[in-house]
Formats: sequence, C-alpha cells, structure tokens
Amino acid sequence: MPHQPQHPHLDPRSPLVLETRDLPRRPGALHAVRRSVPAPEDLGLELIGVPQGAELDLQLRMESVSEGVLVSGTVTGPLVGECGRCLRPISDTLDVPIQEFYAYEHSTTDETTDEDEVGRLQGDLIDLEPALRDAVVLSLAANPVCREDCPGLCPECGTPIDELPEGHTHEQLDPRWAALSQIKTSEE
Repeated sequence: MPHQPQHPHLDPRSPLVLETRDLPRRPGALHAVRRSVPAPEDLGLELIGVPQGAELDLQLRMESVSEGVLVSGTVTGPLVGECGRCLRPISDTLDVPIQEFYAYEHSTTDETTDEDEVGRLQGDLIDLEPALRDAVVLSLAANPVCREDCPGLCPECGTPIDELPEGHTHEQLDPRWAALSQIKTSEE
C-alpha cells in the first residue's frame, strides 16, 4: 500500500474549501459553485498582487471523473501594484482561468502519481487555495508596467520621463576633468 500523506484537517467553513458531498461519484456529474471569498495573504509577486482580504469572485464547475473531481472555472478580483519602469501605482482587474484535478482518497491515482503531482480530496473536501494561488501568481507579470509604452524614469533625477520637458538633459562631468571645468569657469 502506498504511503498516505498526512494533511492538516480542512475546515469546511473556510471560504476556499469546497464540499463535494452533494456531487455524485459517477463520471460526468456536475456541480456549479459561485462564491465571493476574501483573498488570502501574499497572493501575488513583489510588484503586483491581489490585496489581502480583497473580494475574489469564483465561478467554478466541479465535475466527477473516474478517479476524482475536476475543478475548473475563473477567478476574478482586483489587482494592485507598482509599475516596474516608472513606479506609478497600477490598478487592474484580474481574470484568470483555473483548472485542477483532485483525486479521490484510495484511488488508483494514489498508486500512479507522486504525492505533490495532483491535488487530493480529504474526505469530501477540496482545498482550493494552492490551485488558486498557482493560477493567480503564474498569470502575473514579474515586471508589470502601467502601459506598454511607459518610458520609465530619468536615470539621473528619477523623474518620470513623460513628465519632463522635451530635451531634458543633465550635464555629466567626468570627475577626472572636474579641475579643468573650474579653470574654464574662472576665465569666463
């Protein structure tokens, strides 16, 4: 008999735990799930993500298949962050597809897959948070931009380039020639 992993006990009242008790265990049986849930902590990357506690709209379909339950649908919610070029705030809407298979306990899948290769039902419960986290984080840009043509910041003064006057420049003196520039100034 394969090693059965020890999982923490799931709370059926948790917003990201799905109950499958009413879903018949015959292939093709469907159950639609629509709910709004608060976003878990750290749902994003360094520059962009879903604020903790923000409302996520889940529109899911649970489908019985021979070895478990296939959960598919979409996750929609607010997205906030900072432009990786100009550091301006970004506010957008996240709309991400999600699809994850959860194997029944003691199914053939236990013997044919590694522990972390597929999700597992715990009794009649599904923990959706890992799949939701993967879907959301993998959909985010590591270096988000406020707009595709964002020119970024002036490397000298740090001001957004599109806020600077045309022809904006900084006089750059080579420190090796600094003494000569002082001589030139005194002659003038």
